Amino acid sequence: MKLADNKATLSFSNGKPSVELPVYQGSIGPDVIDIRKLYGQTGMFTYDPGFLSTASCQSAITYIDGDKGELLYRGYPIEQLATQCDYLDTCYLLLNGELPNDSQRNEFHGLVLKHTMVHEQMQFFLRGFRRDAHPMAVLTGLIGALSAFYHDSTDITNPKHREIAAIRLISKLPTLVAMAYKYGMGQPYMYPRNDLSYAGNFLRMMFGTPCEDYVVNPVIERAMDRIFILHADHEQNASTSTVRLCGSSGTNPFAAIAAGVACLWGPAHGGANEACLNMLEHLQANGGVAKVGEFMEQVKDKNSGVKLMGFGHRVYKNYDPRAKLMQETCNEVLAELGLEKDPLFALAKQVEKIALEDEYFVERKLYPNVDFYSGIVQRAIGIPVSLFTGVFALARTVGWIAQLNEMLADPEYKIGRPRQLFTGSPRRDIA
Repeated sequence: MKLADNKATLSFSNGKPSVELPVYQGSIGPDVIDIRKLYGQTGMFTYDPGFLSTASCQSAITYIDGDKGELLYRGYPIEQLATQCDYLDTCYLLLNGELPNDSQRNEFHGLVLKHTMVHEQMQFFLRGFRRDAHPMAVLTGLIGALSAFYHDSTDITNPKHREIAAIRLISKLPTLVAMAYKYGMGQPYMYPRNDLSYAGNFLRMMFGTPCEDYVVNPVIERAMDRIFILHADHEQNASTSTVRLCGSSGTNPFAAIAAGVACLWGPAHGGANEACLNMLEHLQANGGVAKVGEFMEQVKDKNSGVKLMGFGHRVYKNYDPRAKLMQETCNEVLAELGLEKDPLFALAKQVEKIALEDEYFVERKLYPNVDFYSGIVQRAIGIPVSLFTGVFALARTVGWIAQLNEMLADPEYKIGRPRQLFTGSPRRDIA
């Protein structure tokens, strides 16, 4: 960032002297007002619940222009990465700032794919959970426990340790997610295979059994890889901010990522695609396609309490650029699996049609977002709804790591410590 030519002048109506604040420019996007010295100069804090107008850090990783519907990873449009690169290429880009050349690509892919096994004792740790535990509860515990099994890479101040931890996390997340699924199903765990792709390996560990060879469907493999790419990073969202805040205390990378997973679990964040499928299944059980029109009218009624999940986005004021890519993948997967006329997916298509054509939704720009389509795709592949957020966490891990490492390398980094507007009782004495 660079200092802008102008400064911001903050004036007060109570007669206090005005203060001048530095203004910084990024390479693209809005300028920012530097308020770090505001309290020292005025004795006042800023108040911004939900951080609607606050830049919490400087970052060179991901840029979003919500008005344009633009998402860039290290400057590259998401549309280009999703169609011309695979997920591990995208991981390399997010971690290192540039796409890999051929030798770098071979080395990085080999490194990740050869470290997909987890410590054998992890399965004994897993047995401590109830069989019907939510997969996100299981994953939060498993990922946090990695620091106990791989304690030789937990020094967050050591760049080499951070590099090792990054590879371990990216490599082992598919194995852990698949183990959580198999445990709940009561099926044996499938060990990873080094000769398969990242997405292909995940699919085999999820759906393969020792009874017969599992053949990876290339259409499903490509769909899974695209889901991973589209969810790899998304700027300073709630879970990423959680990872940064947690990591700012100096905790180990595994603990920081586990904190991100816990945050992602929320239905307003990573659980949105799970909430979307639950909405569709509820609608299917209560009238199906015949009741879609009535349901959408209830959504329009603010007093009904009925919400339309999987539509609209806090950041994107126009179309979510990831949604168009996921829509293409959704259609490919449904056609490949012969599910175009499946009742649930036909219902989803009808909800989508009304939302794209009805003036109420069009005016408010409540377009289908990536969660709507990714939930449909995962359901079609056979991934249970309860595991949707686990797959999201798998994909987002690389973004969390890149953001964490960037923060730790920033010379201005210090432990996060927000302040507050106190509204409780002033000082009082016990009578």
